[in-house]
Amino acid sequence: MSALPRPGGAAKDDSASRPVGRFRRMLDRLSSSQQDLESEELQEDAEASGCTRISDCGDRQIVRVTGTLRTVTLRPRAGVPALEAELFDGTAALDVVWLGRRSIVGIEPGRRLIASGRISMSHGRRVLFNPKYELRPLGQE
Repeated sequence: MSALPRPGGAAKDDSASRPVGRFRRMLDRLSSSQQDLESEELQEDAEASGCTRISDCGDRQIVRVTGTLRTVTLRPRAGVPALEAELFDGTAALDVVWLGRRSIVGIEPGRRLIASGRISMSHGRRVLFNPKYELRPLGQE
């Protein structure tokens, strides 16, 4: 069954004909979940800072990504301490691993940061080992 044209000539499923004014944006924000709003904010932050979206990162690619740390755990790898954090930018998650570290001041859940390095794939997940990183100021959170 095909979509019937609406009284303005546009098809029912045609999202291009939706109004994009201030009222429509307000309605979209009111009907979105808190998680959707946070994801959208993170994506805008990544774009504004000139970083690559995590979902666009490929294996062995050198990248600069930004996002919020969701979790931070101490997990030994081959007998060596390793601090692991999950970085989320609104599009996908990435594991950030600092080998030989038990803790790093400022690396905590909820903190935003910019990390750069070479992506590798481990068990189907993107991983950045020992990246260069910048902690974002707490006032921007």
